[in-house]
Amino acid sequence: MPSSRRAFLGTAATLLLAGCSSDVLGLRRAVRVAVSWSGEELRAFHKVLAGLGTLDYPVEVVPLGDAISTAFGTRSTRRPDVVMLPQPGLVPRHLADLEPIPDDIAPLGRVRLWKELLVHEGTTYGVPFKTAHKSAVWYRPSVFREHGVQPPRLWSEWLTLNRTLTQAGVTPMALAAGDGWVLTDFLENVLLGIAPSVYLGLATATNPRPSQQPQFGAALRLLGTMWSAPDLLAGGVKESLVQQFPDALVEVFGHRKAAMVLASDFAEPVVRSFAADSNDIGLFTFPPMTAGAAAPVVVGGDVMVLQKPTSEDARDLVRRLSASTAVDPWIAEGGFLVDGRTTGYSPELTLLAEQLTRPGEQLQFDLSDRLGRVGDINGLWRVLTDFLIAVGGRDAAVQDAVDDAMTELQKVEEG
Repeated sequence: MPSSRRAFLGTAATLLLAGCSSDVLGLRRAVRVAVSWSGEELRAFHKVLAGLGTLDYPVEVVPLGDAISTAFGTRSTRRPDVVMLPQPGLVPRHLADLEPIPDDIAPLGRVRLWKELLVHEGTTYGVPFKTAHKSAVWYRPSVFREHGVQPPRLWSEWLTLNRTLTQAGVTPMALAAGDGWVLTDFLENVLLGIAPSVYLGLATATNPRPSQQPQFGAALRLLGTMWSAPDLLAGGVKESLVQQFPDALVEVFGHRKAAMVLASDFAEPVVRSFAADSNDIGLFTFPPMTAGAAAPVVVGGDVMVLQKPTSEDARDLVRRLSASTAVDPWIAEGGFLVDGRTTGYSPELTLLAEQLTRPGEQLQFDLSDRLGRVGDINGLWRVLTDFLIAVGGRDAAVQDAVDDAMTELQKVEEG
């Protein structure tokens, strides 16, 4: 999903080069790779490129941040050849701009969930590069031990856990509401947990109408039940609204102002950088909504796509980046998962990787990425921000806030 986490990590305004310098001499055109990463993620990607060894062509990395979709459509010689697309759900909307993936690596895009987004009429238009587990909750085990609580096994236990901590004078949670995708991740986990068929129906609909689904309203009510609890959030709603996801991590692990935070696997480097105690880092995954139900697992990722017209150099680079060991330098940095791989990670990310590969898990791709404009920053992001403002610390306001949110969603759908 588009993420202002890119912006937090520092917008890179310059174009960075890797590989040989023949492009500077005009001897061979560089393969231009558009990415949304900046800061530590961008540096980690350059380590991956360096690990490929000496290439026969230069590679130019173009950091576009949240404007990554601007990489499509241009036909100039400065257009990106390869796009690391952080919204796999956008692939179906850009088929006219894309070249098929070479046959020898196309099967990488035809597995499990990826196939739904990357394969069209038998042709593969993208291959996974990076997988994101969007149902992870990082916490400080010392707080849980001190107050005699365990990671929740059910949604109801999570609510009880929050009350226990609050009554003990501990703020349960930091929330990065400044990043709209954190709010949508929260809602998507609840919706997938209570109504997986509705979730899938919305994800695959040509004209998705969340406002017409009673289960969508039910998911909002459940979420409102948690968000409306008094003293739930570090800094309250006001500070949460301007807080981006790394700031929320620092609130938990650096300033120790809260016990836990919903944040994906890619949060790991920030957690470890700011943790006051490196041994006080724990992680649990979003619990099932009811006993006997499957736990929801919302999945995201970055996929590699080739823009038209492509070159053999660009195809070669995608092949090399698709190799199983190519991303080892980034895995060593932390905060990186590979689809289907369960080894080589920290204990926390191993837990996430194993859940992503376990048979029978309730896995679905990020819904907001697949809702089109309904799910974007002016749609579901804004609606959930207003919803948080309406319910924050006010349990009695939940039902009215749900009704208002469904009405606003309807306006977006009809807009």
